[in-house]
Amino acid sequence: MAPLRGVSGMDALMALQGLEDATERRQRAVRKGRNAIDALEELKVGLLAGQLDGTALSRLRAMAADLSEPTGDLGLDGVMAEIDLRVQVEIAKLSRR
Repeated sequence: MAPLRGVSGMDALMALQGLEDATERRQRAVRKGRNAIDALEELKVGLLAGQLDGTALSRLRAMAADLSEPTGDLGLDGVMAEIDLRVQVEIAKLSRR
């Protein structure tokens, strides 16, 4: 019986190491949200200055894929959804040009 407990204990330890802490998910989401807002700000400045480069659209597209990851925090998920919507709108507007 003891060897089975050792194996199950090791399996549990391995499973816990694979689980991600909710705080880490939240911190990662906040970082992604801030990066997306910074990219939107750079886009705005570029549009106002008449100096929009092709990298802005590529950067927004790359960020859009990461914004929809759930965090487990309903309030943060709502804010991330709003940021994602704004990024998607800007991508659609830039793609029409």
